[in-house]
Amino acid sequence: MISSVHLLKAIQEKQNLGVKSLAVLLDPDKIEVDALTKWIMKIPQETDYILVGGSSVEDSKTGQIVEALKAISALPIILFPGNVNQITPHADGILFLSLMSGENPEYLIRQQVKSVNYLKHTDLEIIPTGYILIDGGQTCTTEKVTNTKAIPQNQIEKIVDIAIAAQYSGKQLIYLEAGSGAKHPVHPDIIKKVSTSVNIPVITGGGIRTLQQKQAAYDAGADIAVMGTVFEDKSD
Repeated sequence: MISSVHLLKAIQEKQNLGVKSLAVLLDPDKIEVDALTKWIMKIPQETDYILVGGSSVEDSKTGQIVEALKAISALPIILFPGNVNQITPHADGILFLSLMSGENPEYLIRQQVKSVNYLKHTDLEIIPTGYILIDGGQTCTTEKVTNTKAIPQNQIEKIVDIAIAAQYSGKQLIYLEAGSGAKHPVHPDIIKKVSTSVNIPVITGGGIRTLQQKQAAYDAGADIAVMGTVFEDKSD
């Protein structure tokens, strides 16, 4: 477990030491506040971060969820917003996402501009993140919401070029995303090529359901693996 301050510095230091991290993603639209204690008990003990966010464009209960998490967990909470409506000052940090893989300016820069007047009045640690959506075997919610297409997994050079462009643009993290509930995660060959082509930490998520898939992401060069769907229990 790390302190909830200076998140980016901690991530960078772990990258330099070759230490891998696990982040667990919680979608506020898929869980109720009174189920959070049971959810916390499901996640692995080695979890380093909780990401909170989803692809919904509606007003969400993110703030309520984050406040409740703070009361039951000491883990750093980082917002992973799909929309400006999912920003809350109660988290520790926010992935300031730019959808680098799409051509929709709404999610490349417009949503970010809309968030500024709110973010500058919070103490959230803002982490510029290049977000690259990669085909996970099915059309994901992010594609529908952003009206963009995921990049096919066989277009490795294009993915690498986007990651490098994100670094050149000042992004501090690269997020390789196969989409929530993906049939298969980002291929290790993609992770390896990206991680050896940029100097900034690489996160990968979407479709990682098993320890073997998580380890494959680590072995390929991912600094942070994100798991989420596997901990959702619709019966609760």
